Amino acid sequence: MDGGGSSDMTLAFELDALKSLADPNTVFNDARGWTEYVGVVSEKPTYVVTNFTRKHRVRQDFFSGPRGVTESLENVKRQFDTDRHVFVGTTDEDRAVAEETGWEYLPLSQAAEAAGWTLTDPEEESAHFDEDTRDDWP
Repeated sequence: MDGGGSSDMTLAFELDALKSLADPNTVFNDARGWTEYVGVVSEKPTYVVTNFTRKHRVRQDFFSGPRGVTESLENVKRQFDTDRHVFVGTTDEDRAVAEETGWEYLPLSQAAEAAGWTLTDPEEESAHFDEDTRDDWP
């Protein structure tokens, strides 16, 4: 996904964006090739982010901890002095937070297409569970 630009970048994923990726670990490993720092921010409690990243073996350079997304992005921008700060999200709220905090916003679908990352299909996952019914259940 480099596109010939600088690798002096901090990349932050909103947790829901990360959950929409088929293989978050591979995405983080790939991103490390063209960024300085990569991490996760979320409004969710710390344990939710930690559980997800451990389960998927994602090694993050930063995470939001007990702070929300806005405060986390502000803190990360102060702590990680890179030429670019890019926030990958999925909603209009994510875009608004990026603009409010001085981060570049990149929609997940655009990032995935540019980098060749595979997205999960939430419809397919829920359909799988719908089909898996038990006839022998009382």
